[in-house]
Amino acid sequence: MNHKTQLGSSQLQVHPIGFGANAIGGHNLYPDLDEEENRQMVNYIIQSDINFIDTAYAYGNGRSEEILGEVIAESGRRESLIIATKASHRRVNGETFHDNSPDFLKQAVEEALNRLQTDYIDLFYLHYPDKKTPKNEAVAALQELKEAGKIKAIGLSNFSLDQIKEANKEGCVEVVQDHYNLLHRDLEQSLFPYLQENNISFVPFFPFQSGLLTGKYDGSESFPDGDLRQGQADFQGQRFQDNVKKVQQLKPLAKKYNVSISNIVLAFYLTRGPIQAVIPGAKKPEQIDNNLKTMQVNLSKDDIALIDQLFK
Repeated sequence: MNHKTQLGSSQLQVHPIGFGANAIGGHNLYPDLDEEENRQMVNYIIQSDINFIDTAYAYGNGRSEEILGEVIAESGRRESLIIATKASHRRVNGETFHDNSPDFLKQAVEEALNRLQTDYIDLFYLHYPDKKTPKNEAVAALQELKEAGKIKAIGLSNFSLDQIKEANKEGCVEVVQDHYNLLHRDLEQSLFPYLQENNISFVPFFPFQSGLLTGKYDGSESFPDGDLRQGQADFQGQRFQDNVKKVQQLKPLAKKYNVSISNIVLAFYLTRGPIQAVIPGAKKPEQIDNNLKTMQVNLSKDDIALIDQLFK
């Protein structure tokens, strides 16, 4: 595998293994975060081969962006990094809703630039669609910001195919992000053909489905009240047992390539047409090191077919 790849029709060159930064400053998602450990993690990442970091305003209501901005500014390595962020969450009088209006997006980009301590954002996503803004008008506002040099590429996150088509009327959309992994592959049929036809890159989130696709479960686990997994169908009853059995069948492939199951999973994603990069999260440096071992894996056609059939 090449160690740099281009995201869709953008000019962004990224390492195929990126980093999803929702656990950096994402106190609203992870209640026990240690910001000093967060800073150490970011420092570790930017000294590794990873150059693609994915964040969002919604991760800690801007705190993830702030911590990234502080550490990257101190490192002096901004120019070597590709930073993606997202916005659509608008807070008014304690209420949060999605806003794709041009005025809001222009304000959101300016505020993100300040938090990230930078004068440009490499990839800016509409995080969620709102209910009223025409999608092509929202993207036109981002295109203005791109022409002004404030962002370098335009992305959409959590948009349906019809919404993507509406947003992409002028061919300005370069990257799409959505929920996709081995247990949830419906987008391969419903979305990927359109993305490939239009040279739009796809970046999946939840690549390990809350750790289920890493091989760390044996099916005997139970989850306490309040645990996010308790509400996920993939972790319930017979479905959980079946998922664990499927994942365990990846062990021989992991042994063949002398890597972990998670590396096999990430390597498979990188064989899917519009996926040029993945953004697994990590809370420890050794997880970053392990994710990067994916680059040692070049799955054969037979291996790809085996995984494809196993997770049909």
